[in-house]
Amino acid sequence: MSERNQRLAAADGRRSSSRSNALLTGMVQAVVEVGALLRTWRGDAQATRGVWEEGQFKAEADARAHDALGRRLRGIAADIPVLSEEDPDSLRGDRPARYWLIDPIDGTASYAHGYPGYVTQAALVDDGRPLLAAIYAPEDGALYTAARGRGAAARGRSLPRIPGIAPGAGVLTDNTPAPHGIARDIYEHFGCTAYLECGSISLKLCRIAEGAAHLFVKDVPVRDWDVAAPQLLLEETGGYLRRLDGTPFGYGGGFEHVGLIGAADPAVGGDIARWYATRGATGR
Repeated sequence: MSERNQRLAAADGRRSSSRSNALLTGMVQAVVEVGALLRTWRGDAQATRGVWEEGQFKAEADARAHDALGRRLRGIAADIPVLSEEDPDSLRGDRPARYWLIDPIDGTASYAHGYPGYVTQAALVDDGRPLLAAIYAPEDGALYTAARGRGAAARGRSLPRIPGIAPGAGVLTDNTPAPHGIARDIYEHFGCTAYLECGSISLKLCRIAEGAAHLFVKDVPVRDWDVAAPQLLLEETGGYLRRLDGTPFGYGGGFEHVGLIGAADPAVGGDIARWYATRGATGR
């Protein structure tokens, strides 16, 4: 490459980095502001009233948070479309090359029933991969951020790489008071030593990224907006997030997948995917 082309490439890189920083700063402000609104709305019985739809609790607050978060993100970058579970029209057709993928409330049942285990979150997806992520847990003020290739942070501190956790030495997390269903099978088969009850899907994966837990497995439907932001957090800390069959989330085609494996140690995650693949034949 000529010297002139090297200078042009360097200038392009600086402009790209500058915009990426501005987008991350804006999305952090957006999720924190919407988190504050969610705490306020918890005192409004209309906001927390809802119904169960296909295994998910839907409340008025979901729609309010969708509007508030989408409006703020469009204000940051009008050229980047917003895709949300609360806007079915945005999920039709081919996905854009770059888009915001948001989950206005991950853990709506926890939110509506007075539990702290919910978050509001956004990811900037670029070319089929999360590029930026911001996750905010309003009840304890925990903010999680990540930028592809630039690391992750939690509660105002950079997150280190997760140390490897061997089978039999880890903390399993799920949203029931004790391990149930596949979580119980994992706990018994892989010899986990402790259990952490936690709320939303995203929050459980955040707990793995910051070292409070080491393993989370689900065999129910999950959606791209559940996992895009925490996936980047895990990737930047050396963790593992795959579908239950061990294949990666690709952020193309359909938005729904069956199950997930989140692990501090990628080797353990791979072991669980292989165990699950043979589980039908062995019975456990």
